[in-house]
Amino acid sequence: MKLVNRHVAWILILIADAGLVAWGAMAAALPDFLLGPGGTPILTAGYEGFSKGSWSELVSTAPMAAKYMVVLFRMYGVFNVVFGLMAIAITVTAFRRGEQWAWWALLVGNTVALVSAMTYDKLVNAIGPFELTEYLGLALVWGALAVTAPFRAAGRPVRSMG
Repeated sequence: MKLVNRHVAWILILIADAGLVAWGAMAAALPDFLLGPGGTPILTAGYEGFSKGSWSELVSTAPMAAKYMVVLFRMYGVFNVVFGLMAIAITVTAFRRGEQWAWWALLVGNTVALVSAMTYDKLVNAIGPFELTEYLGLALVWGALAVTAPFRAAGRPVRSMG
C-alpha cells in the first residue's frame, strides 16, 4: 500500500509542477497570450487590477516603465520554470525513492512557490482560469504529501502506557 501511495503521489506532484513549468514558460515567452480574468492578458489584468489605471495608457505615457514591467513578468515566468524543473527532478528521483529530505523540500518549495503566486494574484485582483490552477496544484501536492508523510503513525506499533 505504501508503494502505491508513493507511486500515485509522485505522479500528482509531477502534474502540479509540470503545470507550473508550462505557466512559467508561457509567461516568459508570450506574456501577451497568457490570459487572465475576462480573457485579458494576465500582465494587463494585474496592472489594471492593482493600479486601477489603464495598461494602454501606461504604455503610451511611460513606455519604458511598461517595458520594465514586462521584463519583470518574464523573469517571474523564468523563476517558475526553474523552480518547476527542480521540483520535478526531486519528485522523479529522491521523492520517488522515499528519501525524507525530498518530502520536506517539496512541501516547503511548492507551498512557498504556489502560495506566493496566489498572494500576487489576490493583491493585484487578477484571478483568471490559469491562476485557479494554482489552488488545484497546491491541493494535489499537499494531498500527495499527506499520504506519504514520513512521520505518519500508520503501521507503527502503539506502545502501552501500563
